[in-house]
Formats: sequence, structure tokens, C-alpha cells
Amino acid sequence: MSKDMEIVIITGMSGAGKTVAVQSFEDLGFFCVDNLPPTLLPKFLELMKESGDKMNRVAVVMDLRGREFFDSLFQALDQFDQEEQLKPRILFLDADDQALVRRYKETRRSHPLATAGLPMEGIQQERKLLADLKGRAQTIYNTSSLKPRELREKILNEFSENKKSLFTVNVMSFGFKHGIPIDADLVFDVRFLPNPHYIDHMRPQTGLDEEVSEYVLKWTETQKFLEKTIDLLQFMLPHYKREGKSQLVIAIGCTGGQHRSVALTEEVARAFAKDYHTQITHRDIEKRNKGKVK
Repeated sequence: MSKDMEIVIITGMSGAGKTVAVQSFEDLGFFCVDNLPPTLLPKFLELMKESGDKMNRVAVVMDLRGREFFDSLFQALDQFDQEEQLKPRILFLDADDQALVRRYKETRRSHPLATAGLPMEGIQQERKLLADLKGRAQTIYNTSSLKPRELREKILNEFSENKKSLFTVNVMSFGFKHGIPIDADLVFDVRFLPNPHYIDHMRPQTGLDEEVSEYVLKWTETQKFLEKTIDLLQFMLPHYKREGKSQLVIAIGCTGGQHRSVALTEEVARAFAKDYHTQITHRDIEKRNKGKVK
């Protein structure tokens, strides 16, 4: 293995939140596998070694759906411990009996170990089977009082390599003539600003060109728009992050997506690059139709 590899085994009580957990690890860029039988862990380790950097962060869900293989889990974990460049970690999700019973009733699902159909019977049996595994877990979350977004936030905060990248601000320029981006969370219309398209030598240029950018930004209304927009976003972004979103798409549109929206997208992204992981997309910058308003 060329670099340290991380494998997180997600396990615990049925109904305690493993689905939310694995989705959270996917958001963090982990290679995720649901319901992997423990007997396949050694083979999976070989795949990790052979894949290079493609599978250097892996999360696998193991629960009592594969209980006939469960006894082999500790043997596989012992093997992992002998790998110097591998960091195995067990995340055990637990919840109080009352919370688990309530969740089973709400979803109208039966517990996988409840032969008589009574959730409490299966829960008690599962606790006994998982006692030793819980004792080996490095991280234990009790999700009884956690909402899904709160569980997700705990996982993102603990397992992220880069805390700054937990929340990504995507700033996108676009042209209204080509349609509003369907993945936009916030849309700002800057078609009220002076348009460089009507200056002949600027028409073939874009908002990435210094001359066009200076033209767009020199107006009082542009500076006022930037001031008010950045102030609004500075208020909103922490609330979006606290709500559990992994990214926010801010779309800034002019008529054709070549001049004004491009210049302002660069400015808005620059304002937040220090505090957030920021990405810039100029969706329509190359869609130029001569003779038509940009």
C-alpha cells in the first residue's frame, strides 16, 4: 500500500441509523459497501491494496443480515490490525430500546431477529449478539434523540479529513436564455446591471477578462449589489451548514452567461474562499451567439 488506508466498519443495532451513516460517508468521499459479509473482509483488503489511491478510504456496513458469517469478523479485524498502513475503525450505532421499538412501529418493519414478530424480542437478542463487538468499537453513537441530520453532522465532523470541506459553496454563472440551473439553491438575477455586450470590442470577451470585469464592477449599483448579496450570504451560509447540507449552489445569472454573471461569480466566490471550500462553475461562458444580447 502506497499510503495509509482507512476502513470504517459501520455496525450496531438494527434501526439505529446505519443507512444515514453510510450516506454520510459517501458524502465524505468514502468508497462504501452495504451489507458486506465479514468473511469477505480479507478479500476486500486485497482489493484495497490493488486499487492504489482509488480505495484508500472505505466504509462498509455489517449487521445481522449476515449473521451466519458474523463470527469471522473478529478474525478479520485481527488481520487488519497487523497491517501497518491500514487504520481500521468500528463505528457502533446504538439506541435505547424504546426508541428502537418506536422506529419499528413507525416504519411497520419487523426486526430481523424477531421470530414471533415482536420487536422487543429481536432487540434483546441482538444486544446480546453484538455485546462483544460494541466493546471493540472505537466510536459509539447513541441515536435515540438524534435527528438524521444531527447524526450526519456528527459523522461529518468526526471522520472528515478536512473540516473546511464539510460544506462546499458552489458559485455558478449562467445565462437565463439557456435556462435556470435545476440544481441551484439560490438564484440571483444581475440583468439590471450595465451590459458590456453593447461595447463592440468587449462583446467577444468574457467576465474572466480584466477589461470586462473592471467594467462590470465599476458601477455603483454593482458594488451595492455585491455588498448586500455578500452580507446576505454571510448570514445564510452558517445556517445552511448547521441544517446539515453538504453543499450549496449559488447561481448568478445574466442574459447569456458570458459577461456580468461571470465577473460577479468570481467576486462572490472570492469573498467566501477563505472560510469555505468554494468551487466556481461558468456554465454558459462558451455559448456565444453573435448578434444576440449577452
